[in-house]
Amino acid sequence: MTTEQPEKLVGALVGGLRVLRYLSAAPSGVGVTRVARDLQLNSSTCYNFLKTLVYEGLVSFDEATKTYSIALGLVELAKGALEQGSYVRLVHPHLRDIARSHGVTATLWQRTSNERVVLVDRADTDSSVRVHMSVGQRLPMYIAALGRCMAAHSGLDDKELRQRFDNLRWDDKPPFKDYMEGVREAREKGYAVDAGNYVKGVSTVSAAVLDEFGKAAMAISAVGFSAQVSGEALERLGVDLRDRAALISRALSGGRA
Repeated sequence: MTTEQPEKLVGALVGGLRVLRYLSAAPSGVGVTRVARDLQLNSSTCYNFLKTLVYEGLVSFDEATKTYSIALGLVELAKGALEQGSYVRLVHPHLRDIARSHGVTATLWQRTSNERVVLVDRADTDSSVRVHMSVGQRLPMYIAALGRCMAAHSGLDDKELRQRFDNLRWDDKPPFKDYMEGVREAREKGYAVDAGNYVKGVSTVSAAVLDEFGKAAMAISAVGFSAQVSGEALERLGVDLRDRAALISRALSGGRA
């Protein structure tokens, strides 16, 4: 997945955002000369950016040290995106694009207590024939493709995973060694596939969304009928999920995932 650059960028907006990102990463206040030098900006232009950001409450200016730093206005601006559950709104465009591009039902699963996951959002394909899933549906955390992804980042050893695997109910339960091969592939490729094991005739592909500690907090999954999603199409779907999950992971963990 790529984001195309628009034909014309608003230079002042780009410059202001660069300054905000720079100050967000700075451990302490920074003077205008250093900001301009590090970002290779004209000193006068950089000063105007900073003065505007101070006026808008996004940056604060320390008169004593003549330095700038991030202000509470930026936190207020981001508050809606940081509130619990608001990630659903941020992730939904990815689900919509996956559903449209690949002709599948795209889902977002949230990890909960008792080693279970809950479906918190979905986007359906335009096809009249599709797999229907209901928001609020719960599943064991280690089942199907999403389960292989969760297992890949669980920190559990083979013996612990075997205990959990033995308690799972599948339409066509795979041998444990095949399940573990899928877990290893999830670590290597960044996505996992379940081709009709959990539900006969239905294939799922999943990629884990990681928190700042590298643990799987969520998973994005795509569900379709096995006859329609196979071969190269399945691989393209997996790569798309992997790339989007990585992007979401970086955003939700502040760039540390």
